[in-house]
Amino acid sequence: MKRVCVIGAGPSGLAAARNAIQAGLGDGLVVFEKSGEVGGNWVFREGAGHSSVYESTHIISSKYHSAYEDFPFPEGTADYPSHKELRRYFESYATHFGVHGKIRFRTEVLSAIPEGDQWRITSKGPRGKKTETFDALMVANGHHWDPSMPALPGKFSGRFMHSHDFKHARPFAGKRVLVMGGGNSAADVAVECSRVAAHTTISMRHGHWFLPKFVFGVPNDVLYHRSLWLPGFIRQPLLRWTILLLQGSNSRYGLPEPSYDILEGHPTLNSELYYFIRHGEISPKPGIKSVKGSRVTFADDSSADFDVIIAATGYNIVFPFLDKSIVDLSGKTEVGLWRKMFHPHYHNLYFIGLFQPLGCIWPLVDFQAKLACQEILGKYERPSNIGKAIDKEIKKPHYKFVRSPRHSTEVDYPRFRRELLTEIRKCRP
Repeated sequence: MKRVCVIGAGPSGLAAARNAIQAGLGDGLVVFEKSGEVGGNWVFREGAGHSSVYESTHIISSKYHSAYEDFPFPEGTADYPSHKELRRYFESYATHFGVHGKIRFRTEVLSAIPEGDQWRITSKGPRGKKTETFDALMVANGHHWDPSMPALPGKFSGRFMHSHDFKHARPFAGKRVLVMGGGNSAADVAVECSRVAAHTTISMRHGHWFLPKFVFGVPNDVLYHRSLWLPGFIRQPLLRWTILLLQGSNSRYGLPEPSYDILEGHPTLNSELYYFIRHGEISPKPGIKSVKGSRVTFADDSSADFDVIIAATGYNIVFPFLDKSIVDLSGKTEVGLWRKMFHPHYHNLYFIGLFQPLGCIWPLVDFQAKLACQEILGKYERPSNIGKAIDKEIKKPHYKFVRSPRHSTEVDYPRFRRELLTEIRKCRP
């Protein structure tokens, strides 16, 4: 009996566990989950200090391209499901595939150390510490939980926090709020705060592509998938012109223009940011130049006083239970894993969900997990020269993605899906 360890019971860990059970590896399967339920970040928790969505969160990809491909959302699910719908969905998925009985809740993995052909896992749970060995390790702890906190150019006298600890806008009623960043969290937090704050400002150092959730009456990812029959050199400019025709350029809203083409950076999906800017509820500003007390001066030399600064500046990719000699992606612009999952030196170590698609991650982690299980069973062989395969993958990304830590794990949804399915078809029966 092979023993398989899965770290995390979020969407990626659930897919890993389900595939292990389906492949006949369930008897030796253990899933370690730090919290008390499945769903990972999609379980809303009121308190600060841990990763979870905020109260009004809806997914930024539509239900048509977000469900696991063999487990659709239930009838009546919204086009863009709320975190409440997603919480029920993941709970239903875990129940349907019998994953619950394999999970050790409220149990944290302290260390994962390679020993020969096995992994020595030390964990701490309700019954204290425990050390045991496993034949394979699937890391599915997510990469949106360790906040990247920027340094301010000066000392701020108000409250300075990360969007990681933002749960709802009520604490900011009547406050003067400054949001740093231009990604999905920054746009959402700015919009939510603007409903109750005395005034809200959003500060961006760089331009971003802001996409509406609906284009011509359909979810934008549905429109994108309908355009896949077009060659890339036509599809990309066509999408760019469509968005510019519908919304106009960023400069019309006082926002910086992106320095990269559409699809070459992770887009911000928000249909309200432009609306609130043009209604005077949100003031757009460039990057921060200096801070002194409550006064913030921006790169255009304008300044204003604020009570709160919320940094929506992303997350670090870290694995505290693994030694950095095994993997260290903090601040890196490249991920040295083949298909974003296979380690070049450890044949029984798999990273499930360590990628950021132009679309939803969950259907694709299902394929990654399936591939990992087939290799554990000896039915799949990774490339013989995996170092060369990794190098080729890094040098030929799906698009000319922005070279930054934020985009180190970026992939194109349909292309990555095809690549994973191609490998699955190579598995022996």
